[in-house]
Amino acid sequence: MSEHVYKMIEIVGSSKKSVEDAIQNAITKATETIHNLRWFQVVETRGYIEDNSVSYYQVTLKIGFPLD
Repeated sequence: MSEHVYKMIEIVGSSKKSVEDAIQNAITKATETIHNLRWFQVVETRGYIEDNSVSYYQVTLKIGFPLD
């Protein structure tokens, strides 16, 4: 098994539906410019309240991928 060196970045995703959807939105967008994503870690979860209800969800993710 070969050893890898990983780069880690932090991104923020959002969704009006759910936390899970916010995660998926962030990962989907990241794959447009970064290849070989391997793992993610949810660092922070936030939401925006409007008219006494949740308007949208926001998650901060750390994403790791191996360096070429």
